Amino acid sequence: MFILGLTGSIGMGKSTTAKFFAEEGVPVHDADAVVHKLYDGEASAAIEAAFPGTTVNGKVDREKLAKRVLGEPAKIKRLETIVHPLVHRERERFISEAEKSGAAIAVLDIPLLFETGGDECCDAVVVVSAPPDVQLNRALERPGMSEQKLAAIMANQVSDAEKRARADFVVDTSKSFEHARAQVRDILKRVREMVKRAQN
Repeated sequence: MFILGLTGSIGMGKSTTAKFFAEEGVPVHDADAVVHKLYDGEASAAIEAAFPGTTVNGKVDREKLAKRVLGEPAKIKRLETIVHPLVHRERERFISEAEKSGAAIAVLDIPLLFETGGDECCDAVVVVSAPPDVQLNRALERPGMSEQKLAAIMANQVSDAEKRARADFVVDTSKSFEHARAQVRDILKRVREMVKRAQN
């Protein structure tokens, strides 16, 4: 099975691009959704122990947690040591299930793919990108987002320029949905050709 990593900085349109892959019948692992699920259950006790007062009724309050860790590299590291092993376990489970279902290609949608070394388990990487002004406008439209919070989030991410330089494929989301969808289809066509060549 060919594993395609999908990543992109905040506000670049990565979630929409992941939907386009899913529409083409490709299994997609959503790392963010996994984290949400862990925050609502399995990881909450360990997070409360490490950062008291960040959970409500056994669930992590993402706003409270963000206020506690953003801009604090040591605290982010501590949070990652709790969450990353659980996320990794869920990713391995997804890969195993996708292989069993006979999928030829699977997508790992991971926001911090390069930052966490997740690209090492991928056969190729797709980076979702858009010009800085488009990124800024999209990110600031999110509920509870401020320029200060955005700067703190971006400080924890590999720059867009570096991501694009390390990518095998780039999806430009600055135009229409159809334009982005066409790029996804083209990537899948090229990947299928790569798989075919490797099998011959």
